[in-house]
Amino acid sequence: MVIMVVDGQGGGIGKALIERLKNAVGAEHELIAVGTNAMATMGMMKGGAKNIATGENAVIYNAKRADIIVGSIGIISANAMLGELSPAMAAAIGESDAVKILIPLNRCGLRVAGVATDSLPAMMDDAVRMVVDYINKNSEN
Repeated sequence: MVIMVVDGQGGGIGKALIERLKNAVGAEHELIAVGTNAMATMGMMKGGAKNIATGENAVIYNAKRADIIVGSIGIISANAMLGELSPAMAAAIGESDAVKILIPLNRCGLRVAGVATDSLPAMMDDAVRMVVDYINKNSEN
């Protein structure tokens, strides 16, 4: 499976997700880190991402081929991350056939009702668990 991690700004969330996913999914799955800017991409590279890309076209291209897209909830909202996430990026992610596993941060003007107030690391661990569960469920078929 192709797992795409998307992040912006400094790439801290993406870096932490890459580190966790590298340890949780097998090497037979392709892990791609796509940053909305070079700094975010570099952050994810420091987390151990080998397949990296940056910018709007990279998001659009990789969203089409991803099986799973992981990131904060802002990645589906146009102009999120202080404007770094363009409307075209949000549309590409939202319209992708990939399963989206989103971390519900109360940023980017988005609030998600019914979400526990877990810490960010706990939410990232839960996102990784969801990726692994999805891979396991779909590799049995």
